[in-house]
Amino acid sequence: MTEQQGDEPGRAEHGPGPYRGVFGSPGDVAGPPSPGGTPYGDRPGAYGDRPGAYGGVYGAGPTAQAPVAPPKQVTIAAVISLGLGVMSILLAGLALTSAGEQISEVLTGTKDAQGVAVAAAVICAFVYILPAIFVRKRRAWARVMLIVVAAIGIVGGVVALPSGILGLAIHATLLFLMLQQPTKLWFHHR
Repeated sequence: MTEQQGDEPGRAEHGPGPYRGVFGSPGDVAGPPSPGGTPYGDRPGAYGDRPGAYGGVYGAGPTAQAPVAPPKQVTIAAVISLGLGVMSILLAGLALTSAGEQISEVLTGTKDAQGVAVAAAVICAFVYILPAIFVRKRRAWARVMLIVVAAIGIVGGVVALPSGILGLAIHATLLFLMLQQPTKLWFHHR
């Protein structure tokens, strides 16, 4: 008989020897994983465990990439832009009511330009909502569009000082968020 079956002298009374792996090599001894070991195909890496060939998220291989969430700067900028777009839609709706003459007078300087005020508010809503949707989808053009809109808003806020201080602050915040390093890196590393 062979070694694995326990035919060595002195082995019969102790039972079969340890399992020596598929090919009988002593280095392939199977057993419970050690406390510092990495079960289920994970391999230790410099920064902790990293997925092995069959480890990771639902068995994804080493070439699969997990979706990367946008940085908080992008999320905050998208929320601000979406809020400004919603307020523009509300302004367009109000311009269609009996308050339309007063809104038109404030925006254009004349009471008879209600259509112009509604069109301007709808265009502004489009300019704010479109990049708010696509900036979280990592579209570079949406980031550029938000930067341009923020710059125009800053100029408008400076021209309208002191009454434009809130618009100036909001658009300066948008510009600041779009130019921060985490935002730049997120858009440049796809």
